[in-house]
Amino acid sequence: METVIEVKNLTKKYGDFVAVDHINFNINKGEVFSLLGPNGAGKTTTIGMLSTIKRPTEGDAFILGHSIVKQKYYVRKLIGVSPQDLTADDELTGYENVLIMAKLFGYRGKDAEERAKWALEFMDLWDSAFKKVREYSGGMRRRLEVSMSIVHNPAVVFLDEPTVGLDVQSRRHIWELIRDLKKNGTTVLLTTHYMEEAESLSDRVAIIDHGKIIAIGTPDELKAKIKGDRIYVTLKDTDHMDEIIAKINDILPNSTNKVDGQILIKTESSSEFLPQLIKILSDHEVVELKVVKPNLEEVFLELTGKGLKEDEGGFDRFKYMRVVRGARR
Repeated sequence: METVIEVKNLTKKYGDFVAVDHINFNINKGEVFSLLGPNGAGKTTTIGMLSTIKRPTEGDAFILGHSIVKQKYYVRKLIGVSPQDLTADDELTGYENVLIMAKLFGYRGKDAEERAKWALEFMDLWDSAFKKVREYSGGMRRRLEVSMSIVHNPAVVFLDEPTVGLDVQSRRHIWELIRDLKKNGTTVLLTTHYMEEAESLSDRVAIIDHGKIIAIGTPDELKAKIKGDRIYVTLKDTDHMDEIIAKINDILPNSTNKVDGQILIKTESSSEFLPQLIKILSDHEVVELKVVKPNLEEVFLELTGKGLKEDEGGFDRFKYMRVVRGARR
């Protein structure tokens, strides 16, 4: 298969802080490739370098054979970028925003108008094309940002957390449009901290944490790293957690520990072990008992010792920008 993106020892440092640490991967033509990791893992910094916005401290990457360091102006013609932050002008219509982008990429007159219409239709926005952006919902704004990034029909599209802050229905709509980009032959690099999103959309996934890629493969290949089931137990009274863990480890040696205030049990067969577990827990008030089959979040937990969702309650720039823009009207 044709390699469209080739990343070689790509590194970004800010003083002594290493945001991205000598990462390497290739992406093929027409592939949806996800960088999966918690907030602050280095996903957005990687997108910034690959899209030539940030200059690497070390290493290089090649888009269709062109260096992001030495040929960045040519690379920009080949790519489209949909950033986390909102870039569309609220006081213009969706069509006007996309038309401006078409003209910035060199289209003129009727050609520019046709490109803008195509991009808006592709993202299912033509019916709202002549409304001002300030009237758009969160999902429509996200689709508009993608429309602006694909108006010149780029070979590669970078989507940086394209569904953050959206409701479930809007998120699913974006998913379908990403699948349409793939059908169109576009190579998509997606960053996300939503496990389900990466698993549903991706041909391959790279799990990134603290700037390092710690695993890479298809979703099925990564899930194959997990053997058996996982049982999570949440207790009302956490004072007896160590006692319970010791009892479980007597039956299943080295199978149980504490993760994010819960008891995590690794077992080859949850159905076989549950009767014994219920006996152990009979004298304790259980808030939740959950059985989890192998998934990408469990792979991340296995590799890092922490969950993907631990940082999700942090600052949401998308929602913040919507509030700020609303206050300025």
